[in-house]
Amino acid sequence: MNDLPAPEPRINKSDDEWKRELSPAEFQVLRRAGTERPFTGEYWDTRTEGVYACRACGAELFTSREKFDAHCGWPAFFAPLAEGSVRYLRDESMGMVRIEVRCTACDSHLGHLFEGEGYATPTDQRFCINSLSLTLRPAADDDGASAH
Repeated sequence: MNDLPAPEPRINKSDDEWKRELSPAEFQVLRRAGTERPFTGEYWDTRTEGVYACRACGAELFTSREKFDAHCGWPAFFAPLAEGSVRYLRDESMGMVRIEVRCTACDSHLGHLFEGEGYATPTDQRFCINSLSLTLRPAADDDGASAH
């Protein structure tokens, strides 16, 4: 992936504003590029159908249709919901080169993208995303009412 210039985030808030809106753990992951421990997050093994939105700003990022069990301890997706919903940055922390994934709308850290791992998915990509970065909006229930 190339580091392409991304549009400026539509949502710009100060750290103090984010701290008022997010829990300390959410702030650490979303605004400080932290990582939750594997197999502890809310969505790593969830099979509920729906849309996964950015927990910081509500932008829709992934859907359950692209979610798969990568046995890695974090929610894994083989593609974002739409082109341009996430942006990619070169991450050279931790003594390796990785691709950081951020929300395009508010520039919050979501996780990392790994490629070429051999998963039987259409893209051979694994978007390894922190549960703390997401909010699951379940699909409409049986009576047709939205579960948002």
